[in-house]
Amino acid sequence: MLDTNTMKQPTILSYVKDIPNLLSLAGLACTLLAIYYSILGIYSVAMIGMVWAVAFDWADGLVARKLKGRTATHAKFGGQLDVLIDIVSYGVTPAILLLSYGNFEPLFLLGAFIMMAAAAIRLSYFSTYGLAGGTKYTGLALDNNSLILVSVFLLESIVTHGTFTIILYAAGVGLAILNVSQIKTPKLSGNPRNVYLLGAYTLGITAIYSSQLI
Repeated sequence: MLDTNTMKQPTILSYVKDIPNLLSLAGLACTLLAIYYSILGIYSVAMIGMVWAVAFDWADGLVARKLKGRTATHAKFGGQLDVLIDIVSYGVTPAILLLSYGNFEPLFLLGAFIMMAAAAIRLSYFSTYGLAGGTKYTGLALDNNSLILVSVFLLESIVTHGTFTIILYAAGVGLAILNVSQIKTPKLSGNPRNVYLLGAYTLGITAIYSSQLI
């Protein structure tokens, strides 16, 4: 005999029709591009993918808060989807970027692991405790990792490969330490002004790195 509770459950793919979830998946697609082009060593495209992944991540939350008719189940599903995508976007992707730039030498495995482990721990902590006081993150929010790294990568064309390798390694590990620290940082995506600033930043970064491809 079929469980009536199971029969009432919506299908898995029905959640794909939810606009915030579509935006989350668009961000995942950008993350995949960032990973792919990091492995190929075409870092300009990887940077564009990384910054757009953040833009879509912010967009899904903004739309979710404004969209009417979303149930608690939709919100819970979207939250779980966000967490899973975040570990790929802000943990795995920067780690692969570091490994690729270091020519996948074993020395870079330690830095890559620290970055991924910090992201996993940071997300698990947030899932458990949420915002401190309802307004601030404990530890640097992971989306800042990508926003900072795409700017740091602008130095790649200015300094030598060896020097930038050290800079990138230090930046990645340094951000990981901040991710799991006890510092309190505001929830930037909740402020409409910050959303406009992110939009301008995303377009600016896209223009800069696109010009490098011409």
